[in-house]
Amino acid sequence: MKKRHIVYHKDGSIWAKGTMEGKICEGYWEWFRRDGSKMRSGYFEKNQQVGEWVTYDKKGAVIKKTSFGK
Repeated sequence: MKKRHIVYHKDGSIWAKGTMEGKICEGYWEWFRRDGSKMRSGYFEKNQQVGEWVTYDKKGAVIKKTSFGK
């Protein structure tokens, strides 16, 4: 069963959020900087990065796209 999962920076701001199935990352995940801006996003299948992953600058502009199998 998939459950929403959130990981926090030491200051309490959100570092990452996505879904887990047991102890395995599954589905869409996002990572954030301490200032709250999105840093990276992409999908997992059985704890493996799949599809297109996007890296963003602090203003939200796409600076890099990386493709993984599947």
